[in-house]
Amino acid sequence: MTGSSRKGRGYLDEGSVNGRMYGKLKKDEFDGYNSDNHQRKNNPITMDAPHLDPQMEADNAPYDASLSPLSKSPWSSHMNEDAFAGSNENDALVGSLVREEGHIYSLAATKDLLYTGSDSKNIRVWKNQEEFAGFKSNSGLVKAIVIAGEKILTGHQDGRIRVWKVSGKNDQQHKRVATLPTLRNYIKCSMKPSNYVEVRRRRNLIWIKHYDAISCLSLTEDHSLIYSASWDKTFKVWRTSNFKCLESVTAHDDAVNALVVGLDGMVFTGSADGTVKIWRREVQGKGTKHLFSQTLLKQECAVTALAINEEGNVLYAGSSDGLVNYWVRETNLEHKGVLRGHKLAVLCLATAGSLVFSGSADMAICVWKRSLNDDHTCVNILSGHTGPVKCLAAERDPEAMCNERRWILYSGSLDKSVKVWKVSENAASAHNNHQPPRPSLDQFPRVSSLRKMGSKRY
Repeated sequence: MTGSSRKGRGYLDEGSVNGRMYGKLKKDEFDGYNSDNHQRKNNPITMDAPHLDPQMEADNAPYDASLSPLSKSPWSSHMNEDAFAGSNENDALVGSLVREEGHIYSLAATKDLLYTGSDSKNIRVWKNQEEFAGFKSNSGLVKAIVIAGEKILTGHQDGRIRVWKVSGKNDQQHKRVATLPTLRNYIKCSMKPSNYVEVRRRRNLIWIKHYDAISCLSLTEDHSLIYSASWDKTFKVWRTSNFKCLESVTAHDDAVNALVVGLDGMVFTGSADGTVKIWRREVQGKGTKHLFSQTLLKQECAVTALAINEEGNVLYAGSSDGLVNYWVRETNLEHKGVLRGHKLAVLCLATAGSLVFSGSADMAICVWKRSLNDDHTCVNILSGHTGPVKCLAAERDPEAMCNERRWILYSGSLDKSVKVWKVSENAASAHNNHQPPRPSLDQFPRVSSLRKMGSKRY
C-alpha cells in the first residue's frame, strides 16, 4: 500500500470528502462549503443560478469583539523552570501550552508573539508563554497562518482565507478586515459564465474560490503576493494590496499539501500525488502567469511538507515514508541526499540558520545541522509530544548573546499542545560526534506499511 492509496490511513485531517480525522472529530461540526455529509442550506453555485452563499456575507460583517474566545480560554501554560535556571541540556524544553480540546494545526511567530490555530476555529495569540489575545472565525478550522507585516492571514478548512489586523486602539483586539475571495470580487466574477469551472461532476464554481480545504499559505519576500494551496489540486495567487485573485493554477493530480516561494520568482509545490514541482512566475501587466518548469521529485509516497532556507538555496521535502529529500541550488537545483530520521510520515518542516527541523507522526522532532559542504547530521531529537507533530515555527532567541546563534522553536501537535524549545546552533555543533540514540521501531505504532501514513489529506 503506497502513500497514494485512499485506504488504510493513519492520522488524517477532517473535512475531506474521503478522509476521517485523527481524534474521530465528526465532519458535521463544520459548516463550510466542503461538508458533504449533510445537506447544504443553499444549492451549489452553478452557471444557471449564480447566487451567493450567505456565509460569504457573514464573513465580511463587522467584527464582533464579543466573539473573542479569550475570556473563556481553555488553555494553560506550563513553564520548565530548569531551562531558565541553566539546564545541562543544550536543547531544552522551555514550556508547554496545553489546550483542553482541539488539535493544533498551524503556528506563526513574529517578534514576541505566537499565533496558534486549531480545529476549534480559534486563533490565539501568546506573549511570553501567556495568553495575550484571541479571535475566532465563523467557520472552518485554522489550517495555516502567515504574517504579512501588520496583517495576519489564516487559511481554513472551508476554503477561505481570512485577513486580520490588530486594532490601533487596543493591541489585544484583532479585527477581520477581509475574507478571500472578497464579496465584491465574488459578485463581479459570478456575473460571467466564463468564470465558472467544473470542479466535480455537475458542479461548477467560480475559479477564484477554493472548493476544498486550504492546506498552506505563503508570501513573496516583499509581501506583495499571497499564495494559497489547496486539496482541490490548485494553488491561487492573490494581490495583497486589494486582495484580488490574480491567477489559479491546476498544479497536481491530487491534493497540494505544501507550497513555498523561493527567490527569482520560483514557486515549489508538493502533492499527495508524490511529486515536487517548480513553477516560474512571470508578471503580465497587472496580473501574473505561472509556468511549469520541472518536476524535482516523483515517487509513490505523498509529499507532505516543504521548506526552504533563508538564503533560498536549499529546498527540503518531507514525505509520508518518513524521509526528507533535499536539493541545493548552485547553478540548478541538484538533489544532494535524503535525511533518514523518522519512522513515520514527516508532517512539517522548518529552517533556522544552518538548522533544519522535521516533525513527524512518530511524535518526534529531529534537529539537523547543515555543514558547509551541504551534508546534514542529526544532532538532536526533541521528544515530549504524545501525538503527531503537525506544525513548526522558529524565530531567533531575543535573549541570545551577540555571538550565539540560538533559536526558539515552537511545535504544535495533535496531542492538543504547543511546546516551546530553545535550540542553539553552537550546541548543535558540539553534538556532532555523539548522535542521540534513536528509538526502536517497536516503540512506534505498528502499521502494516509505514507508507500507509501517506494520506493525501494530512
